[in-house]
Amino acid sequence: MEIDPRAADRLPFHDPDEAEQAHAGAIELSHDAQRRHLQRVPIFSGFSENELRRVAELSRIVEAPVGTVITQIGDPGDSFFVIIDGMAAVRTPVGAGSQLQPGDFFGEMSLLDGEPRSATIVATTDLRLLIVDRSHFWRLLDETPDLIRRILTILSRRVRRLEQTVHAILRGTNPA
Repeated sequence: MEIDPRAADRLPFHDPDEAEQAHAGAIELSHDAQRRHLQRVPIFSGFSENELRRVAELSRIVEAPVGTVITQIGDPGDSFFVIIDGMAAVRTPVGAGSQLQPGDFFGEMSLLDGEPRSATIVATTDLRLLIVDRSHFWRLLDETPDLIRRILTILSRRVRRLEQTVHAILRGTNPA
């Protein structure tokens, strides 16, 4: 994904601290600003200050304008994404999927199994994303075991929802 980090100056998500940094020409958010964003994301709820600091150190926050393709089916996966602000659409080989919203994450499957991306994700609004690159993903999981449990729980729910959809299709009923 090629997101211009300078695009952050143009998007409407800035709090006063961030606006000051933008005017000073800063591209990266401070770790304090990152921690404030992380505290609003459900997957990080209940994390200690130390855990949030570590997530902030191993990640970056990027803003993407509406229409940006974040991931593309078939591309190699090199990052894990958590939506902080905004919405994104999921497109899979079988059609349109659900709408992703703040707190939702994606990209973990390619990092876990090394396979290409299984979905295309497109920003349907301006997005603020937390991104953890492959080089930091496993270290983050090692250092925050609660994050592993949360990711596994959500992956399990996704598999169960997919199984229910497949069964409904096989029975000829509407899965929705």
